[in-house]
Amino acid sequence: MDLHAENRWDAIPIQEPLPPMNHPVHVLRGACNALSSGDVKRASTLIQEHYPFKPLGNSGRKYTASECTRVFIRDGFLDRYSGDRLIFPGVLRLLAKVIPDAVPFQLNWKMSETHPAFWELFPTIDHVVPVARGGADDESNWVSTSMLRNSAKSNWTLEEIGWQLVAPGDLSDWDGLLGWFLGYMDGEPEHQKDPYLRKWYRAGKAQWAHVMPVPAEVMEG
Repeated sequence: MDLHAENRWDAIPIQEPLPPMNHPVHVLRGACNALSSGDVKRASTLIQEHYPFKPLGNSGRKYTASECTRVFIRDGFLDRYSGDRLIFPGVLRLLAKVIPDAVPFQLNWKMSETHPAFWELFPTIDHVVPVARGGADDESNWVSTSMLRNSAKSNWTLEEIGWQLVAPGDLSDWDGLLGWFLGYMDGEPEHQKDPYLRKWYRAGKAQWAHVMPVPAEVMEG
């Protein structure tokens, strides 16, 4: 009696239309059939030849506040994967400092202690084609996205997860509250003593000057 017969993969109907024979489903199905026949070596060979594991390199790196701000401004503070509006990082951290009861933030981004705005609206840079998959690490391959979508995309390509790249936004329609942030920080100089806020204030002021006229009092701050 074949003890594995009732659990054999080929005994389970697959709905039409069938995926192509080199599809991962068929590769793993063949490996399971090989195991049912007691052929461990063939099961391993099928996967290694047709659906191999390819270690990915570490593509993570730190971007400067100026690099980030330049890309955020270029993209009109729009999430290039969803089209949703994003908020300049300094704004969210300023709110967390001034009204922590309403906008809590934990330095290690612990979700149970951090307002969801930091995941949904806080912008970051992502590689459209992951560096680990051969993508370039330069602005031609950088886009703005939320921390949430950046985490979800990881090292997948857009095709693999069914996403599409949307067009950049118009800074005249939405500036991520960067203009407000610069004005507020200039009027509340004590906040410029905070290293994190000062970093984003300086980056924002420098990059903003390239695209928008900045009031003299802000430039002198």
